[in-house]
Amino acid sequence: MFLRFANFFSSQSVRTPFTIFWILILLFNSSCKDKEKSGKSRLPAPENVISEKRYLSLIISMDTLSLDESKKVIYTQDSLLSNSADHQTNPFYHYFRAQKYGLEKKQDSALAEYKRISDKQKHSEIVLLKTYNILSQDLGNLIVDASLMNKILSAVHVAESRESKITYQFYDLAARAYYQNENQKEALAYTERYYNKHPYKLHPVIQQRYYDISFLLASSIDDYSKMMMYNSKARQLARSIRDSLAIARTYDYESQIYARQGQYAKVLVCNKICFNYLKKTNNLNNVAYNNIAVSFIRNHQPDSAIHYFREAIAFVKKNPRNKQNQNYYKGLSEAYKMKGAYASALRVIDSAYDIEVNNIREIEAVKIAELKEKYEAEKKDRNIAELSNRNTLNEKVIRQQKWTLLLALVVLMVVISFFYSIHRQYRLKEKNKLLSSENKRLNMEQKLLQAQLNPHFIFNSIANLQSLVASGDTKESVRYLTVFSGLLRNILEQSRKDFISLEEEIVSLENYLHLQQMRYIALFDYQIDLGKDLDLAALLIPPMLVQPFVENAIEHGFRNIDYKGVLTIAFKTDNNQIFITVDDNGTGLAFKEPKGQKKQSLAGIILKERLEALFKSSGQEAKFEIVNKQGNGTHGVTVNIVIPKIKD
Repeated sequence: MFLRFANFFSSQSVRTPFTIFWILILLFNSSCKDKEKSGKSRLPAPENVISEKRYLSLIISMDTLSLDESKKVIYTQDSLLSNSADHQTNPFYHYFRAQKYGLEKKQDSALAEYKRISDKQKHSEIVLLKTYNILSQDLGNLIVDASLMNKILSAVHVAESRESKITYQFYDLAARAYYQNENQKEALAYTERYYNKHPYKLHPVIQQRYYDISFLLASSIDDYSKMMMYNSKARQLARSIRDSLAIARTYDYESQIYARQGQYAKVLVCNKICFNYLKKTNNLNNVAYNNIAVSFIRNHQPDSAIHYFREAIAFVKKNPRNKQNQNYYKGLSEAYKMKGAYASALRVIDSAYDIEVNNIREIEAVKIAELKEKYEAEKKDRNIAELSNRNTLNEKVIRQQKWTLLLALVVLMVVISFFYSIHRQYRLKEKNKLLSSENKRLNMEQKLLQAQLNPHFIFNSIANLQSLVASGDTKESVRYLTVFSGLLRNILEQSRKDFISLEEEIVSLENYLHLQQMRYIALFDYQIDLGKDLDLAALLIPPMLVQPFVENAIEHGFRNIDYKGVLTIAFKTDNNQIFITVDDNGTGLAFKEPKGQKKQSLAGIILKERLEALFKSSGQEAKFEIVNKQGNGTHGVTVNIVIPKIKD
């Protein structure tokens, strides 16, 4: 559920007492055993109704448990229900089995178990639980489209009309959907509905989650009054249950409010209180040291800032599993500069640079390993499919040979004629198979060449994002990540195709150029010129055809210039050909570093091989040339690409 994600932000110390938890489980199981002994229910209501109410009460009460306690309940009930004779027809067996698969990250298996829950009892609460969990899995973590949003709101209406006890779960689902679509006001409204409808809304765990998640939603829309209100309620609750960690967290939240308002003196006061609570409960961490150090810098107290930054670095070094954070070193360097100790600041910033480089290398190594693993898995799948096709073909040949031998015993002439016909058909099939294999080989070559560009682009974009994150501009980083995720989704979808429309290519180019302008502010302007009578939706070109040269112009042509760069991309058609021009006023080829030249050369080699695989194998003309404009009295590079005109 949406509010369960608040566990990431909230204290883990507020829990249902362990003894009460097990008393509930024992009472639940003993009542089941009593009914088995008596052979019938003591109540006049049907057995399945009693069972559903009992299980439903257990499922709702699990919201008040910790994650570990919830796991114990799920595994216990799954074990008990698995040993019952009628477990396959018991919907709660499938429910708890699906919950267990969810804990084990087996989402496909969990979804299959939810779908096995019978829909015969249309007005049953278990059917609503089934609907909720299936929609929850469909929700994922991406933007929610209109179709799924309509399904969620329709399910909310159904739960409300039936006055279901789990209506609050559907409110939670709607809140998550609106949050993922960046509609924080609606998310906050449904979160309040969730809390008001929850049967255990007075339980401390539910209250804490509600206050924490409401604070975060109010924070995302910069509603300081609501942020302060929810934080105040959370603090009152934490003090009433004597939860020191929760109290410390409220002061951390309050410092965030003051920081946004620029009241840095109050930020320091809150951070000190939070720090002292954590120290008192032996829960200090590197983040706490860093927060108070940053507050001292903002209040122009470099000596105190230096002390706490050093403590943060020492804390990280004590635990070998912790990862070094270059921000601590950068903050320490800033404190030294504020104090005038520039030599110490330089030494510290060198350490920050080394840590950042190592972190980038680790991330790149992980990404490369994942890509290699994916490639090997796909390669094995292709080999298995090819072997399966060969076995099928061999079985067909064996059957044909058996029929040939049988007919040969009947009459010699018929066998000879039949054999000739079969032999001729076999040769034609083999010829067609060779032609098909050659066509598949050319297609795979084109796909592999195209796939070489995708990781290249992805790694560069991730590097751009890392630079933004390192700069500390959180809002710009989030905006960059949002645009980049949309562009990456389009590129991954286009990578499955040999050709895309010119309109899609231009949209991808504009998104990419927008990302680069977000990274290199005021470095360059761009213009996309479209020729007359261009049908953007009908004209087709290979995906990722222009992007490598646009990237070279920005990354290598504009990086070291002292004037504003201008990038022009032009598309026009003439004589059944598409002419594409990428022109920049950068430094030109003569001033590029060897490493940059190598990347540009690689992009040219890949483009050449793609054009040969796509067009020259079928006798069509496709070419490109790179012109260094320095010899003409100007500077920059012009790339001219010519491909055949292909229509959808």
